[in-house]
Amino acid sequence: MVATIRNPILPGFNPDPSICRVGDDYYIATSTFEWYPGVQIHHSRDLVNWRLVRRPLERASQLDMRGNPDSCGVWAPCLSYSGGLFWLVYTDVKRFDGNFKDAHNYIVTAEAVEATWSDPVYVNSSGFDPSLFHDDDGRKWFLNMQWNHRTESFGGAPKTPAFDGILLQEWDERTRRLVGPVKNIFAGSSLGLVEGPHLFKRNGWYYLTVAEGGTGYDHAVTMARSRSIDGPYEMHPNTHLISSKDHPEAALQRAGHGQYVETPDGQAYHTHLCGRPLAPQRRCTLGRETALQKCVWREDGWLYLENGGTVPDVTVPAPASTSVVAQPSVVETDFDEADLPAEFQWLRTPAAERIFSLTWRAGHFRLFARESIGSWFEQALVARRQEHHSFRAETVVEFAPETYQQVAGLTHYYNRHKFHALGVTWHEKLGRAVTILSCPGDFPHGRLAFPAGSGAAVPDGPIHLAMEVRDNDLQFFWRAAEHDTWQAIGPVLDAGVISDEGGRGEHGSFTGAFAGMFAFDTSGSALPADFDHFRYQAPV
Repeated sequence: MVATIRNPILPGFNPDPSICRVGDDYYIATSTFEWYPGVQIHHSRDLVNWRLVRRPLERASQLDMRGNPDSCGVWAPCLSYSGGLFWLVYTDVKRFDGNFKDAHNYIVTAEAVEATWSDPVYVNSSGFDPSLFHDDDGRKWFLNMQWNHRTESFGGAPKTPAFDGILLQEWDERTRRLVGPVKNIFAGSSLGLVEGPHLFKRNGWYYLTVAEGGTGYDHAVTMARSRSIDGPYEMHPNTHLISSKDHPEAALQRAGHGQYVETPDGQAYHTHLCGRPLAPQRRCTLGRETALQKCVWREDGWLYLENGGTVPDVTVPAPASTSVVAQPSVVETDFDEADLPAEFQWLRTPAAERIFSLTWRAGHFRLFARESIGSWFEQALVARRQEHHSFRAETVVEFAPETYQQVAGLTHYYNRHKFHALGVTWHEKLGRAVTILSCPGDFPHGRLAFPAGSGAAVPDGPIHLAMEVRDNDLQFFWRAAEHDTWQAIGPVLDAGVISDEGGRGEHGSFTGAFAGMFAFDTSGSALPADFDHFRYQAPV
């Protein structure tokens, strides 16, 4: 079959795509924010079929996000290859609200993407979204946006002056530090909020692409060029290479923040993030996803989308004939292996052994109930991305709570202000029970709602839990044994609030929806919860 590229190529929460080609192999690195391990790297040989192959930031010396607020952590990695090494540049953001960001930038390297990556080298903290450009004369240049804390930029409603241009400085590989003068090379366009810089060189020109307009519906990829790496840079004739900001009818919205790549035979493509909103409230329940556009070089020396405009396409030509590998409609595990399945991540902590084990009890995934759901420090919540607008997730939990402070079960989770959870707990009148804990976007307080009241009494033994999400609607279910009928519990809940736009709004959070298992024990006893199955099915 002759294939086309169908967007998004990386569905679900996969923002800020940095693409790198080495020979016939393509790699895309995306942001992971507070989810651990840090940075997702997918691999492809045809730009059509992609497979997750590595999350390289996997130990405390590389990344420790305990205490990082929601939507902080790893922002906008940049993946490159030079001198026989892969180079990964990333930010660990320690603060979100208020005038400051406290964004620390690092470099790690590896001889192969699948290998163990080095300990990080600290670079600077002047702003976020760093990248590393390897010039053809052997010099290396570090770029990042500069954050100006002196403006009224705070609380998820940024003002343009806080995004104070793109900084450039040489990075010395021998001393592993920045050297020489630092220069602000690009202030961006009138759209503002300039960030996410990437440089590449072609026919003697330095081309700079940046993200602008914020991460919401005004997002864009802006392009400029210069004969000198430190400028001055002239703007693209259209200013923006990619944007849906003036086209609310486009299927791919929030288009921006990406990077250029060429195939071995010189065909041009450009990644970008995007969102697919659901009616009627235009909430992107799958977060910011990764897409890829076919581009062309025109006689004026500028890059354009092949479709002739700036609005990205859902389908674009693939570089060569290839077969599309069908994705399974059901992904399930019985936790019989010693390693956590690749699709799962957890939150913030490098000390995974404190929150889960696959060896404590054969054939079971044990969560050690820790701090409350939504904690920024040690939360026992392990989950996978929601990749479809409609899906069903199921699990089976064995849990013997002795107090209402002990809860374990199944959750549809975004952050501490946006989640729904069905848990097994204890109630003074019901005894062992299942109930719903929900925080439907209550910012900043994070107050809980209990849509099922005290819940329903359940017998001893394993409890089967399920949730069905159909676009903006979520329904929880439970049953006690294999021969029992599934019972709905609680009303239909707002699944659409589990999105960037839910609650605080599109510039207040930047991750995506997850489906997974959780356990908390605010008594401090670390009561274990054993899960012996997890199933994700889409669509439903």
